[in-house]
Amino acid sequence: MRIEKKVWPKFFQKIVDGDKKFELRLADFECNPRDTLILREWNPETKNYTGRILEKQVTYVLKTKDVKFWPIEEVEKYGFQIISFK
Repeated sequence: MRIEKKVWPKFFQKIVDGDKKFELRLADFECNPRDTLILREWNPETKNYTGRILEKQVTYVLKTKDVKFWPIEEVEKYGFQIISFK
C-alpha cells in the first residue's frame, strides 16, 4: 500500500539528512511493514506543499495510546502508531 502524508519542513529535513527514521502519527489510518510512505513537505505557515517528496519503505509499526500529544478524544478513538522506515 502507498500512504501519502504531510511533513513539516524541520522534520522533513531531518529525514533527508538521515537523522530521523521514524514517524509518530495518529493511528487514524492503516499502516503495515512493507507499505510505502510518500512524505510530502508541507509548510504550515504558507499552508502549501514545497514540492519536495520522499518515498520510504515501512519496516515496523508500533501502536500505543500512552502519549498525550493529540486531543484526548482522537487518542481514545485511534491510539498512536510509531512508524520506522528505511
